[in-house]
Amino acid sequence: MKPGGLIGKAILALAGFLAVFPLLWTALNALKNNVDIITRVPRLVFTPTWANIGYILGRDSVLTGLYNSVVACGSAVLIGVVLGLPAAYAVARYPNRWAGDIQFFVLSLRFLPPVAVAIPLMVIWLQIGLYDTLPALIVTYSLLTISVIMWLAIPAFQSVPKEIEEAAFVDGYGAYSVFWRIALPVAARSLAGAVAFSFVLVWNEFLIALMLSSSNAKTLPIVASELSQQGMNVPWGILNASVVLLSLPPLLFLGVLSGFLNSVFRQKKT
Repeated sequence: MKPGGLIGKAILALAGFLAVFPLLWTALNALKNNVDIITRVPRLVFTPTWANIGYILGRDSVLTGLYNSVVACGSAVLIGVVLGLPAAYAVARYPNRWAGDIQFFVLSLRFLPPVAVAIPLMVIWLQIGLYDTLPALIVTYSLLTISVIMWLAIPAFQSVPKEIEEAAFVDGYGAYSVFWRIALPVAARSLAGAVAFSFVLVWNEFLIALMLSSSNAKTLPIVASELSQQGMNVPWGILNASVVLLSLPPLLFLGVLSGFLNSVFRQKKT
């Protein structure tokens, strides 16, 4: 193997290690007692304990926050897919003089700081009596998922060869059939990345969830932040266990999504 190839592989291995090491260290700390975590010399050999994870899973507030996060984020991503993908396809395949303005407006929604969105929405939900409810979180998160999915799906649909769609029209397919049977399957890999990114984005959302909930609609990031204490008695093991719990649903979602796409593409090849 050439030296350039070895150097490239070494750089990739180092980058992968740097990306995975914090996750592994967090998982290890979740199995440690607080005494093993706050030592000056990190301990790689220790007696594991399940007390931190048991404490997290035994709290009703954590389970409620997990339920709220799954329902709010899952519903918002579903709404983003149902509304965002057809809108992105329409902009990509049927451009008009407002297409550029629509893309800029969708992208500009991500330029705004979260507080600029959360404050007016909080006033709106308070006035109509939906503050601190899951429907309010779902609608608010849907604004984020629709904009992100549209922003990422437009170039994905633009990369689909027009010749394939024109051939489908010649065969008698209508516009909706071309969208469902041609454009979506061809751009599925790129669209899966857009859906996954939107899910992770709203799953990790903290400030908007903090301002739109007080007790009933608290999401998992809000509940996890409340587990910390002031002063020297910080429960590091419990905090690391909460981070592990917070990270598992996005990883499972990405795994299920990638497995679904792989099975679909295998069926098409056979």
